Amino acid sequence: MQQALTIVVFAVVALGALVGIVTFAGSRRAYDEIGANGLEPDPAPRSPSSGAGAAEQAAEIRQMLEARNARRARRGEEPLDVEAEMARLTGPAAAVHDPALEEEVRQLVQARNARRARRGEEPLDVEAEVRRQLAGLG
Repeated sequence: MQQALTIVVFAVVALGALVGIVTFAGSRRAYDEIGANGLEPDPAPRSPSSGAGAAEQAAEIRQMLEARNARRARRGEEPLDVEAEMARLTGPAAAVHDPALEEEVRQLVQARNARRARRGEEPLDVEAEVRRQLAGLG
């Protein structure tokens, strides 16, 4: 009986070692695949300016506002008007620029006008060009 136990123990240890070696040999490929495509960014995110992107953005903003109202209601506070908040958040933002930045852009436009005048081209409207440049900045 003791001889059978010894044989069984050695057989189990040998089988375990064999499985361990096979597993170790195959694990290199598994480790190389970790993170290969699980946490990468979406290859083609939707642009907020596209129709689908704008609709998705509006739906997410509405969901956020409704959740905020639910929290306010649980605390006993007055709920906000979701439509007014949507209009405020998604409407055109009033661009507020630093006066120093505006003056720097104005100087650049005036320098551009001087170059255009030297080439014999029509000068740009300085104020309109400053507004256009600032709107392009954000």
